[in-house]
Amino acid sequence: MTTSGGTLVLAPRDREPGPSRPPGPSRPPGPYRRLFAVPGARAFTAGNLLARLPMGMFSVSAVIMIAGQRGSYALAGAVTATGLAATAIVAPWTARLVDRYGQARVAVPATALAVLGSLALVLCVRHGTPDWTLFAAYAATATTPNTGGMSRARWAHLLKDDAAARHTANSFEQAVDELCFMLGPVLAAWLCAGFFPEAGTLVGAGLLLTGVVLFAAQRSTEPPVSGGTAGRRSPLRTPGMVPMLAVFLATGAVFGAMEVVTLAFADGPAAGAVLALQAAGSCLAGLAYGRARRTARLRTCLAAMTVLMALPLLAAAGTGSLLAVAGGLLLAGMATAPTMVTGMTEIQRLTPEGQLNEGMTLAVTALLGGIAAGSAAGGWTVEHAGASHGYAIPVTAAALALALSLLPARTTKARLS
Repeated sequence: MTTSGGTLVLAPRDREPGPSRPPGPSRPPGPYRRLFAVPGARAFTAGNLLARLPMGMFSVSAVIMIAGQRGSYALAGAVTATGLAATAIVAPWTARLVDRYGQARVAVPATALAVLGSLALVLCVRHGTPDWTLFAAYAATATTPNTGGMSRARWAHLLKDDAAARHTANSFEQAVDELCFMLGPVLAAWLCAGFFPEAGTLVGAGLLLTGVVLFAAQRSTEPPVSGGTAGRRSPLRTPGMVPMLAVFLATGAVFGAMEVVTLAFADGPAAGAVLALQAAGSCLAGLAYGRARRTARLRTCLAAMTVLMALPLLAAAGTGSLLAVAGGLLLAGMATAPTMVTGMTEIQRLTPEGQLNEGMTLAVTALLGGIAAGSAAGGWTVEHAGASHGYAIPVTAAALALALSLLPARTTKARLS
């Protein structure tokens, strides 16, 4: 304390502290930050992401590998369609075993069998075996477990009392699906073109097995098993489930046809990057949809998909420009994630307790069946009418999905809105 001209002056060290300023309101964490604050969520998501990346690689790798060696997109499309159809038959049984015995006990051996099928396909293509062996080898990959469904089942178990968080989790999972289908084709095309035609399938098989092993090792977040199945009804008998699966079947045809037609239209290393744009649009839309407080009706999403899927057709038929088609695919993809998130949420609502993995796998099975049909239809159209006209197939399939979504509202208890 000092004096200056009779005035008392406090030295800086003697000043009394003034009243503290109340801290400003802290910004609440976003929905995705809250999601990954759940213990164990980051660990199982990392393993599952690694396991799901090959899902966007296998069919593209098979088409490039088979078409390059045998000179026929029709054969390549038929082989991949056969594999997807086999998966559609086997996957629900695999999922039922997962619900009954647990993810870790079933997923790892099932994945090992699927990897052996992929290796068999590589050997058949490499050594020029008869065409029927390609169908048999690719069909052997049908035991691949539904890794996306298992991840969603974990979220449903961890967030069973928080509907808003489950919506965010479903949106995130769909964005992951699209991310894998965005990066997978690019990686597959790069591996097949830069190294050797079988490289995409081999790398995909290695990633799948590694990812499933890492995912299955996270036992703390694994949902409990449902026990015996005696006296329990199949999810197929739930009112509204079959109409929903029909919608997924038609939606799958959109994706299957789009992939094969785009591969034929681009016909080169750029095909993977062009396909990735559609997945990129869907991934961004999925993340944005996860932040939304209100969800859209399924029929609204399907209507938007039908309109947007016409853009690649107009670009291909009107300009013939690959750049224009790529832009159309980017916009078309923005309707995909909201459609899938809304549909999967409805499937979860319809599925009986303790059978969630089976219910979601039925949806994926219907989706794969549609992809198989779309792949075959797209390959046939490319062979007989050209790649530009092939883009009419996904538009038609999207319109069919929309029509199917409107019918059950009058005939079942399904809530398609």
